[in-house]
Amino acid sequence: MLNKGLRDEEKIRIDNVLKTLRTLVFVPYPLSDAGKENIENQLKEIGLSLNTLSRQKDEDLITLLIRLHFDWEHLEQFGDVLIEFSKVENYNFTDKALAIYQYIQQESKVFSFGINTKIASAKNRS
Repeated sequence: MLNKGLRDEEKIRIDNVLKTLRTLVFVPYPLSDAGKENIENQLKEIGLSLNTLSRQKDEDLITLLIRLHFDWEHLEQFGDVLIEFSKVENYNFTDKALAIYQYIQQESKVFSFGINTKIASAKNRS
């Protein structure tokens, strides 16, 4: 377990990577090779890659994200990134995002209308 100082630093680091990822994938057109490389580099910052995402089973991905110190907010943001990335690329991470949203809803012990809406939307896309 991380102490408070390290936990705060880790949270800030993950926040920054997710913010950058969101700006890279929230584009209305297909990504260039440079854009994909930027995404790959950002994923490496948090110990992931597109290949890892593609190969991981949903449950294993969630376990990995938890081990990487993702909190509920980080998990939700990462699910959002997966959904948006699936819109502009040939990857289909919708099922992974759906699994993440369902995990948050079940394990956080707090009902969220926002998460519930994202679950319904992801189910419609699957």
